[in-house]
Amino acid sequence: MPDIVPRKTILNIEEVFHEGGPPPDKPLLRGAILAVIDNPFAGRYVDDIQPFMEDLKPLGLSMAARLIDALGGAAAIEGYGKGALIGEAGELEHGALWHAPGGYAMRQLLGDARAIVPSTKKVCGPGGRLDVPVTHINASYVRSHFDTMEVGASDLPRAREMVLVLVMTTGARIHNRAGGLAADDIKGEDGLR
Repeated sequence: MPDIVPRKTILNIEEVFHEGGPPPDKPLLRGAILAVIDNPFAGRYVDDIQPFMEDLKPLGLSMAARLIDALGGAAAIEGYGKGALIGEAGELEHGALWHAPGGYAMRQLLGDARAIVPSTKKVCGPGGRLDVPVTHINASYVRSHFDTMEVGASDLPRAREMVLVLVMTTGARIHNRAGGLAADDIKGEDGLR
């Protein structure tokens, strides 16, 4: 495969002070990083696409490191998710190639993250938007951290591009009151509870 050279990257940080209720002691940070790259499989069917996952690993690590740094370091991260937007000359399966490089990059750099990284993907034209799911990094059943972050931009993806996305948060939804397993009660045995 040729070198992966992004057309552009987008780093977006949200600082959430409240959702209509009392302000928390410190704001919730939610961040996304997007890399817009050429899709090497656009416009044709290729049977063996799995080697591209290996090619994406350095990009995944670089993106995860930038996002972690922008959110205050690995110790601050409590939630994560990933996704991909595929241009119209590609196919949904091309977005699935981001599962391993994107997820493992975040888990590796966050250290002891045990929960599977939730994900989503879709094929769309320029201006497409993606709601990236978020869960707690150590236990998928922590309801307070169930969240999404919408990502996209007006000029992506072009037909022969793919947009690779990582999302992280520094805590639970502001004013979470839906009950369930609390982050303080995580056992950390299986990535679920």
